[in-house]
Amino acid sequence: MKAPSDLFFEKSVRAIFQRGRRILDIGGGLRVDRSRGNVEDPARAWIKPLLQDVTYLVMDPVPTYHPDLVGDVMAMPCEDASFDAVLCLAVLEHVPRPWDAVREMRRVLKPGGTLFCYVPFLSPYHAMPGYYGDYFRYTEDGIRSLCGDFTDVEVVPVRGPAETIGHLIPSSALRSACVRLGRFIDAHRKASGKQAAGYFFTAKKP
Repeated sequence: MKAPSDLFFEKSVRAIFQRGRRILDIGGGLRVDRSRGNVEDPARAWIKPLLQDVTYLVMDPVPTYHPDLVGDVMAMPCEDASFDAVLCLAVLEHVPRPWDAVREMRRVLKPGGTLFCYVPFLSPYHAMPGYYGDYFRYTEDGIRSLCGDFTDVEVVPVRGPAETIGHLIPSSALRSACVRLGRFIDAHRKASGKQAAGYFFTAKKP
């Protein structure tokens, strides 16, 4: 059975590609096009057919991975109200001023457009020296504060607290066993959702 966060991801992505015509993926976080991103995730192959009827653009701050647009999310090289949706998955922790990034993403969205993000909360440090730093972690309260100028903000936790602890273990061999145990524990106890590895969230531009 899929986790609630996986169901939310699929529901959100399908809605974005069915309703929008111009979609911007900041950092290529969908991981569906190897020619415009540094990683391709085979588990997301179901997204590829959705790309056929839309203009799907990837933006990155450097040309290394052949994005469609090279630009800084804090000062985007895009016109106002030019996209139906903006995706920003596992990027905002690497941005020195995420409030400026969210303001810019709102600017380039059309009225009624959707912002879809993933941000980490309880997550290991993961900078890439020379490419990006690792500046921030986000609680649900922080997400809602960043999205103060949006409407219909929906926040869904990724992983429960026990599984999250497993992911923080540095030993890869031990980590996999602890993750499985943590997932079992989370499935059999009620968790608040406030202690999580991270959060998916969607928000609408008024």
